[in-house]
Amino acid sequence: MAITIPFEISVQELKEWMDAGKDFILVDVREPNEYAVANIGGKLIPLNSLPQHLADFDSEADIVVHCKLGGRSSMAVEFMRRNGLPKTRNLRGGIIAWSKEIDPSVPQY
Repeated sequence: MAITIPFEISVQELKEWMDAGKDFILVDVREPNEYAVANIGGKLIPLNSLPQHLADFDSEADIVVHCKLGGRSSMAVEFMRRNGLPKTRNLRGGIIAWSKEIDPSVPQY
């Protein structure tokens, strides 16, 4: 029986993972200028350069992808899952949800 990995993760679940020291990779698919304004420590890989970075990831790794609101990261997760990274999840609501629900010190833009 195959285990189905959820497509999305909430900001609360991500915070729990961080607090628990869970081993995962956080990927930020926004543009460098957006990352400069606000970031939560993810590896910056702009969406348009993602195909060149697929080989950087372990197919067994838990990966969480985020953007500003969740649209670009959702596309990134679909692409990554189709290309051998089945444990990739989208951060629902993106960095804006993180700012609103977890850490108000992260700027909204």
